[in-house]
Amino acid sequence: MCGIVGLFLKKDELRPQLGDLLTDMLITMTDRGPDSAGIAIYGDETDGMVKITVQSDTPAEAFADLDAAVCAAIDAPVTIKVVDTHAVLTLPESAVKAAIAALEGKGLRIMGSGASMEIYKETGLPKDVAARFGLRDMGGSHGIGHTRMATESAVTTMGAHPFSTADDQCLVHNGSLSNHNQMRRKLAKKGVFTRSENDTEVGAAYISSRIADGATLGEALEGTIEDLDGFFTFVTGTKNGFGVVRDPIACKPAVMAETEDYVAFASEYRAFADLPGIEAARVWEPEPATVYFWER
Repeated sequence: MCGIVGLFLKKDELRPQLGDLLTDMLITMTDRGPDSAGIAIYGDETDGMVKITVQSDTPAEAFADLDAAVCAAIDAPVTIKVVDTHAVLTLPESAVKAAIAALEGKGLRIMGSGASMEIYKETGLPKDVAARFGLRDMGGSHGIGHTRMATESAVTTMGAHPFSTADDQCLVHNGSLSNHNQMRRKLAKKGVFTRSENDTEVGAAYISSRIADGATLGEALEGTIEDLDGFFTFVTGTKNGFGVVRDPIACKPAVMAETEDYVAFASEYRAFADLPGIEAARVWEPEPATVYFWER
């Protein structure tokens, strides 16, 4: 049992409130997942630049002069923003692969990369994770979050959601995939590798692989219904929006709400309680084996 939340803002005036609204939604799902929590925020971007989010258990040591070290390794300008155990490095898009190689060589955990996406996740109660990263103060166009009750792998930072396997793409999941080891091997043969033992990362990698092969987000999500076995509710984030799909049995809870201002997703309706205008929203349960997505 885990908790999922997502919020897609239709109006730019609400962007400063994104982190605050998502934090309340996330905390409400604590009893569905007290082991760890995480959130992906799609915020401001700069033309030609990419953000790489990394994590370290010893941030004071690991992040000291990290921007200078990466700058020297890729021969390009680098800026750094340190947020507790995470750091966001901004650098030219052309230098991303070299930068990731340099960061992995220093033993840092890569949370994700993209023009607008930043990922923050850690073990602990959702309210504590949110406070550590100052999630309430973060703005953006949309975001997804997750509270985890571990079943498929250990309670670690790398086992927490969201999982990102391509630029500006990430996934949160409630459920369990029964064929994730088989799918992991299939993806590896295509050159698509995962960093953790978590089944959800395999789902993320599957969707990213389909999109890389030319599928649309909707087509990639439809593919999960046929190719991934088990019980799942997926919410995936992309640079332009987010998508939702449930397996054909749909035993994992899910609810959605839409107003003129936003589209919201949660594992339970109570996560919507503090959203503005929720009393006038159209509220429904996503159908089994049906894809929903909203994009700018």
